[in-house]
Amino acid sequence: MAVSRTVKKHAETAVCGRNLIIESLPVRQRKGFLALCEDIELSPGTTLCHAGTPFEYVYFPVSGTISMMTELVGCRPLETESLGCEGMMGATMILNEKRATQTGIVQTHSLMMRIKARTIAAALIEFPVLRRLMQRYLYFLHVEQQQSAACFHLHDVPMRLAKGLLHTQDRVNSDHLLLTHQQLSESLGVRRGGVTIAALALQQAGIIQYSRGKIIILDRVRLEESACDCYRMSQQRYSSLLS
Repeated sequence: MAVSRTVKKHAETAVCGRNLIIESLPVRQRKGFLALCEDIELSPGTTLCHAGTPFEYVYFPVSGTISMMTELVGCRPLETESLGCEGMMGATMILNEKRATQTGIVQTHSLMMRIKARTIAAALIEFPVLRRLMQRYLYFLHVEQQQSAACFHLHDVPMRLAKGLLHTQDRVNSDHLLLTHQQLSESLGVRRGGVTIAALALQQAGIIQYSRGKIIILDRVRLEESACDCYRMSQQRYSSLLS
């Protein structure tokens, strides 16, 4: 069963500052904002928000991944967005949009910073750089979703799997990725058999070691070469956001 554990009221600790949005704040604003946050440890499968319901918290991942899922009647859930330490869940609060449009589910064991949704409005006034960063990040997500839609239709499954593994490795900072068939299937929008075929292709090339529920990245350079160009474009787009 999915569980969560609040670590403590946030103070500047060893994990502080690893979320890139918060890290980009000026020191005084960062310290002030972190005083409003708390750290929380979350297990895979934990639901953070439901589509159509108000946000209770806004989350800033430090490590791990959040999958934003869209569900259509009669269809299996599909991951349309994936968030990690580069971003946040609840960026639409900058538009005073308090309801989630997708369901947010923790994909990997995660450590996050969170702030109560009812507190974020005042924080955006008090910390203007955070407001600007959230605006730019929301634009980044908009462009990323356009890119992802094209990628889904035009790039083959092994290329998209390689891209997804790179993003996950960036977020968990480990060569060992705990990802189930179900998670990969929802992320790639293909049946489990398609996941198996794509993963075996990368394994036969000596790029990853694949077993049920676990992937080990053996050759990062070749994995980047195997991924579609969307990964490189996403990295460049995000660097532009922070600059």
